[in-house]
Amino acid sequence: MIKTNKLENLFLSDIVIFGGLGDLSIRKILPAIYFRLQAKQLADNCRVILISRKDFNKKEFEDILRSKIENGIEDVSKKDLNHLISICEYYKADLNQKGCLNNLKSFLRSEDNVVRLFYFSVSSTLFGSITKNLKEAQLITPKSRVVLEKPLGHNAESSREINNEIAGYFNESQIFRIDHYLGKETVQNLMVLRFTNNLYENAWNAQNIDNIQITVSENLGVGSRGGFYDKYGALLDMVQNHLLQLMCLVAIEPPNILDANTVRDEKLKVLKSLRPIDIDSCKTHTVKGQYTRGKLDGKSVKSYLEDIEKFNSDTETFVAIRAYIDNWRWAGVPFYLRTGKRLSRKHSQITINFKNIPHNIFPDGKSIVNNKLIINLQPEESIELVQTVKTPGPGGYRYEPISLVLDYGSSFKERFPDAYERLLIDVIRGNQTLFMRKDEVEASWKWIDSINQSWAKAKIKNHLYSSGSNGPGDHILLDKHEWNN
Repeated sequence: MIKTNKLENLFLSDIVIFGGLGDLSIRKILPAIYFRLQAKQLADNCRVILISRKDFNKKEFEDILRSKIENGIEDVSKKDLNHLISICEYYKADLNQKGCLNNLKSFLRSEDNVVRLFYFSVSSTLFGSITKNLKEAQLITPKSRVVLEKPLGHNAESSREINNEIAGYFNESQIFRIDHYLGKETVQNLMVLRFTNNLYENAWNAQNIDNIQITVSENLGVGSRGGFYDKYGALLDMVQNHLLQLMCLVAIEPPNILDANTVRDEKLKVLKSLRPIDIDSCKTHTVKGQYTRGKLDGKSVKSYLEDIEKFNSDTETFVAIRAYIDNWRWAGVPFYLRTGKRLSRKHSQITINFKNIPHNIFPDGKSIVNNKLIINLQPEESIELVQTVKTPGPGGYRYEPISLVLDYGSSFKERFPDAYERLLIDVIRGNQTLFMRKDEVEASWKWIDSINQSWAKAKIKNHLYSSGSNGPGDHILLDKHEWNN
């Protein structure tokens, strides 16, 4: 967890958020700044500049900010909210226009030790225009950092173009490609769990693990993101970043030291070892789907086509993949990746299914449930170990599976920081361990492109699934495997 040591050295920082009044900024970035100010991990005199193209006077801007943040933070402190608003400034800009940032310098400090954090919370189509304008306005300093939100392009080629364009203005050490899943405590604890406990690391291989499942499911539809989502779909929106990054952390070899490039070197090896999905394997190793009408919490909900009001769309809202990592540690172990919208519940989970015992010595022959390590990422963060124990009482050797659970919410009494809070502080400190490197992004796109291209060649159609169901993921499971729903 993030410590709140008030005596540590604080970096002076100017935080510039492009798309500053957008959904991500209001829901995640500004609350992260609020809580890190409250925890004394950001200097009280840091500056926050929100950039948008709308017209506001100072009072309108502050009223909008106050209303939106109050609605998004539980038990908000009036004093702390007033302080946050007092350090926020509004800057109007049409980011497609040349020279749109020429007046931004007057909002920023000129001291050499000030960290300038440029947060690109906008479409990646604007990244090139923003970086050019930053350069022309002479706003990029050696202490500048740029945060890039996904998706970076729509395939390997477009991603490479975006990365190369930004690399013309920022060094790789200044570029932070964010995936907020990597900021979750349970995800980071996966590294600690593996590399500090012989119990797990000695069994973390194909000899002991039967299969690994990574699920990110949502019970909501596309909502207001329909226009964006229809251009990308579940494969590009979720698998290319979130699920592949989680898979990398599960599968990496132990790094010799815990620094950014060493960890990312190991993740890159995993991505390069992924078996490509070709025109034949895409029929058996992948399934894609689209939600139809159904019921959630007893209420009728619309289909995807009704939600986006575009009735000829074949964009997938569900993807399940049986992936293989062709290296010594993981040879033959299926990694099941699954994500979708309008499913039965919202949950993100990693399940490590260990192999079962080879022979049951107990006379009644009752089947024994295999050991499982379940890492719950949302809505609650917890780690669960499923093992078999004797059922109390007389009557012979009766047994049943029970779970040992580490619940973060109940185990740690202090407030539980959001992933964006951790990642924001890491950016300011210049720690890139939890951020993706350019070659990682390119390797992930290469594998994703193999799936997309194979789908097109094989003319793979969507499986329609009812809203409120678990989706069509069973199609890719091997015999005797089942999802941990």
